Amino acid sequence: MTSPLPPASPSQERWTPRLWGTLLVLCAAMFLDALDVSMVGVALPSIGSELDLSTSSLQWVVSGYILGYGGLLLLGGRAADLLGRREVFLIALGVFALTSVLGGLVDSGPLLIASRFVKGLSAAFTAPAGLSIITTTFAEGPVRNRALSIYTTCAATGFSLGLVLSGVLTEVSWRLTMLLPAPIAVIALVAGLKLIPRSAREEKRGGYDVPGAVTGTASMLLLVFSVVQAPEVGWASARTLLSFLAVAVLLAAFVAIELRTPNPLIRLGVLRSGPQIRAQLGAVTFFGGYVSFQFIATQYLQSLLGWSALETALAFLPAGVIVALSATKIAGVIDRFGTTRVIVTGFALLVASYGLFLRIDLTPTYVAVILPSMVLLGIACALVFPSLNIQATNGVDDHEQGMVSGLLNTSIQVGGAVILAITTAVITADGGSAEGTASPQAVLDSYRPGLVLVTLFALAGLLINLTGLRARRKQQTVVVAKSPTTTPSRESADERVSVGD
Repeated sequence: MTSPLPPASPSQERWTPRLWGTLLVLCAAMFLDALDVSMVGVALPSIGSELDLSTSSLQWVVSGYILGYGGLLLLGGRAADLLGRREVFLIALGVFALTSVLGGLVDSGPLLIASRFVKGLSAAFTAPAGLSIITTTFAEGPVRNRALSIYTTCAATGFSLGLVLSGVLTEVSWRLTMLLPAPIAVIALVAGLKLIPRSAREEKRGGYDVPGAVTGTASMLLLVFSVVQAPEVGWASARTLLSFLAVAVLLAAFVAIELRTPNPLIRLGVLRSGPQIRAQLGAVTFFGGYVSFQFIATQYLQSLLGWSALETALAFLPAGVIVALSATKIAGVIDRFGTTRVIVTGFALLVASYGLFLRIDLTPTYVAVILPSMVLLGIACALVFPSLNIQATNGVDDHEQGMVSGLLNTSIQVGGAVILAITTAVITADGGSAEGTASPQAVLDSYRPGLVLVTLFALAGLLINLTGLRARRKQQTVVVAKSPTTTPSRESADERVSVGD
């Protein structure tokens, strides 16, 4: 039996081997989630060719995963709190390994899409459970900041490395991109059985929020489904409009239920916190813009410039290398400057990266345009992603860490689905970019509105988080005004609060 693991204290500089092992298992699961998402993109042409899938069907290889992942994250996060984080994490990781094998062996499109959907469901439970295990194992402050910076850096590294691996593996067979996560997941599962501590389950004397779980999950599933289908059936079609109307009704019902039930799936009071709201909106704009940028850049390099899958993957490599090398350094930066300042700096670099990429033309200018964009992108990801996770989970009670983790991951996935769908609709608005008869210049011109949109979303994330700097200055003014009568211990507490903002 796995015994509980004593939390790492705020002053603990050296972690025990078991503490490191626990973190590495959780990092492996998050790495696989990100790896799996990014590896599929480059392999799609080969998948469509072998399984004879149309373009509309092929998109569901990606969208099926997003649908399962984004749709059940709220439920997955709360399940971790209620049923035990360790149990939920390990069971979901086992399902992830099994569906990875099935995805690599299927011989039909529908079966592949079904396996991707189930794999997305499993990730919807591993992601919030893993994050909540970290936030309840490592004490809030520098120790947790260090753990979260390593954890989130592994996610960003997995996403970047997935592009490179997919380019290499697809040259042999696209099936290898599906099978690769399986052995890694099995190793992580075996290690997790030994290392991950048991956690107390939350007692729910008043019962479970079944109506909230049903309406919340249904609304997220329908929202993601509507968004990914809208570009194909039309944003103004009756089907799309009715779907969004149904989403609005389900969300209204969900909010009404959560406000009335004594045991809500999501305690809506957490959204009264300014840092929490900025973290959630920052996650939407950050990941949605990044996924959309990657989509445009991949199309530009492969479809327009004729680069191979491997060459395209290597173009993104500098960003991934920067993120990986920053894993042990970002926590110190966050401890010194606070999450708000780091997030604002990261978003500013993100705006610069996307804006610089607008200079692309029909001549491959990697050193002058693409490389600087990727370098800025890597620095931005290294700063923003861990800071958002730290800001969202700071100040939250242990019994609600799974809930907040699920909410943050929902913002990430829904943001990715919604903004990518909008960006795709903008790119294909004139119909020219999808046609083989379109001139190269026409295709390039169709990409520019999408890049502008991505840049505007990054700018929105920057402006949203700039409001946090103003709130932080007000807080510091109050603390300074009271400093003559404030005890040293109280000053330390105020400093910790300001860092979490």
